[in-house]
Amino acid sequence: MRAIVIDEHGGANVLRLRTLPARKPGPDQVLVDVVAAGVNYMDVGTREGYARGNTTLPLTLGVEGAGTIVAMGSEVDGLNVGDRVAWYFVWGSYAEQIVAPASALVPLPDEIGFETAAALMMQGLTASHLVFETYAMRPGHTALVHSAAGGVGLLLTQMIKQLGGKVIGRVSSPDKVEVVQSAGADAVITSTTHEFADDVLLLTAGDGVQVVYDGSGADTFWGSVAALGYHGVLAYYGPLFNPLNPIDLTDLPKSIHVTYPIVMHHVRTRTALLKRSAQLFDWVRNGKLKVRIGGRYTLADAARAHQDLQSRRTVGKLLLLPHAREGRQETA
Repeated sequence: MRAIVIDEHGGANVLRLRTLPARKPGPDQVLVDVVAAGVNYMDVGTREGYARGNTTLPLTLGVEGAGTIVAMGSEVDGLNVGDRVAWYFVWGSYAEQIVAPASALVPLPDEIGFETAAALMMQGLTASHLVFETYAMRPGHTALVHSAAGGVGLLLTQMIKQLGGKVIGRVSSPDKVEVVQSAGADAVITSTTHEFADDVLLLTAGDGVQVVYDGSGADTFWGSVAALGYHGVLAYYGPLFNPLNPIDLTDLPKSIHVTYPIVMHHVRTRTALLKRSAQLFDWVRNGKLKVRIGGRYTLADAARAHQDLQSRRTVGKLLLLPHAREGRQETA
């Protein structure tokens, strides 16, 4: 069984393709053939030794994917060998097979492909958390979405529009504007610095936005603060590589609210996981949510996938295809 393993923390060069012993599921576990695994910034953070991540070594990377059940433990109920399943958080997903807790898996409808599911679970649930619970998006309210051409950003933009909101997307280069507009953004700002707040205020007649969804890190924090209106919400999610320095709460203007949403809090029970995942699948099935896959890589090309993700040259979600052998990257 081939997998991507790290023995030390560092750059993309520490990723190693290894052949590991076959594993058997425990009583409440299942063995899954992994068809597609999602590549996330969390994986990069884990590779680099981010303190809040899994720092155990050696470690098989990856947490998200989709595939087919090939074996089950004796206490597993409600699943069968041959079932198509997906998951958003199971360590070791950069592999041809994974042993997963049965409770972490969700059934995959026939109409949803493996690649779509692997591209949707982590980022789709993150976006769902942001628009339903972090800040309940309302018709007519306006959101600033950072990294709007990324996997989360494109899904977030579409969800906000489904809920009747308006979107100002921020991207890092002009070549990403069109894809964000096609996702439904009402306006798109091109900026690689914190100097975007003036544009946001101009687009909102000086009022600012009701919410900023900012996964870009410390460089954009104060610009995001300045872009908010009174009592606005700054959802500061997921930054791993450029941590924010301590702030004095009395420096925050306009009685704004700052929160750090974590996707696990959105699906902290199995009931919630099944409900939220089913909603995502329904939106995709009904054409209300389009999942853009920006690159497909073999396990042997996992290092290139990480490099491409960190370069911010990509649009949409990157995937590893563990059973592919041709060593070729495709983009869509």
